[in-house]
Amino acid sequence: MPHPALSPDNVAVVTGGASGIGLAAAMRLARLGLKVCIVDIEADRLGEAATKLSSVAPGGASSIMTAAVDVSRRDDVEELANTVEKRFGGTDVLMNNAGIQPGSQMFSPIENWQRILGVNLWGVINGSQVFAPQMIARGRPGLIINTGSKQGITTPPGDPAYNVSKAGVKAFTEALQHELRNTAGNRIVAHLLIPGFVFTGLTAHGRTEKPAAAWTPEQTVDFMIERLEAGDFYILCPDNDVPRKLDERRILWAAGDIVDNRPPLSRWHRDYAEAFAKFVKET
Repeated sequence: MPHPALSPDNVAVVTGGASGIGLAAAMRLARLGLKVCIVDIEADRLGEAATKLSSVAPGGASSIMTAAVDVSRRDDVEELANTVEKRFGGTDVLMNNAGIQPGSQMFSPIENWQRILGVNLWGVINGSQVFAPQMIARGRPGLIINTGSKQGITTPPGDPAYNVSKAGVKAFTEALQHELRNTAGNRIVAHLLIPGFVFTGLTAHGRTEKPAAAWTPEQTVDFMIERLEAGDFYILCPDNDVPRKLDERRILWAAGDIVDNRPPLSRWHRDYAEAFAKFVKET
């Protein structure tokens, strides 16, 4: 059954909503009849995205709102929540999706690390802490969907700041759902979206055509809605290259580094290459 928060005339706020997964989610929610506020730091993209949303929303432009917001800034997020409440009466669905991946190294300039953590992790914390109390107070069913990453679970080498930010999103969202389910009278639930390889501006890296291995943002959102209806907390998305079974083996191997006292990131350690390859093939 569809989650009751995904009902016509309810209100959704989607950060990072002017492109990629965020825009695909906003389009899906608008088609369902929700009033939608898309949030993005790049104001020039919001107008074009709003036009697209207005074309599919049953209520047209009157049910679409845009906001240019830096989600890493708590004051800006608080102002956003108040503005949405004044315009639409409150929020029923919050998708903390804004994210950046400019690349990082262990000893990159501190400003690079601070920006990545500010958007990817603090954006989720700010959104959840500001909106959730208002959503709970409404007494209605609601959803908070935080966009994580497989890189926050298996933490592959090569982009440590991004990995740290997404590992934090995972831990925060788990704690958030635990808090929500133990809050008397609460009807809000949290979910962790874990995309696979999705062809967006974040992952294009100069390419103009979708690689065969990648899903589209729309495929990812379709899968997200399906798993929300099933009640999954961890929405672990496959793609055209990596099926769920392979993701499961990689995740189990990563956890095994601790349990079996292997070196960190042993999946990429030459002494464990053969053992990992054998482990992946096991059922």
